[in-house]
Amino acid sequence: MQTGYKVIDVMTTKPITAGKEMPLVDAAKLMEDTNVNSLLIIENESVAGIITDEDIVRGVVAKGLDAKKLRVKDIMITDVISITPEKDLYDALLLMRDNNIRQLPVIRNKKLTGFLTSKDILKIEPELIDLLVEKYSINERETGVVPEEYSDPMSRFFKKLGIKKKKK
Repeated sequence: MQTGYKVIDVMTTKPITAGKEMPLVDAAKLMEDTNVNSLLIIENESVAGIITDEDIVRGVVAKGLDAKKLRVKDIMITDVISITPEKDLYDALLLMRDNNIRQLPVIRNKKLTGFLTSKDILKIEPELIDLLVEKYSINERETGVVPEEYSDPMSRFFKKLGIKKKKK
């Protein structure tokens, strides 16, 4: 299935970036100040890694580590999955689903040209939500961890994206 939209049509062209020597607390503050869930880590004009809010929560906070003593390089993911700007949005979403990620650096000739998130895709092609919901439903059935307020697949998906459930 092809959407007719290319990654380049939807991607953010000026992603928020950081260096790997940045103190982790400063990286978290940068995410908060710029309202993003992840930072691309740049070294020599190339993507050296990525750090997400989940990395901070699961890799630092949940383990009781002192974030004030850590740098981005201590927890960043260096095996970064990326996509080229010419690919179709459907291909990007499959790549995200299959790798259980929510964002993709967009790379052309080994240089960062943009950043694509699942939210960016769903703004343009909301019917593709079924692809992601299916993956999250399977993951949660396997782990058996489904909070009651997110017992239906759509609610769990929106929680994963950080979209708060409306109160009745």
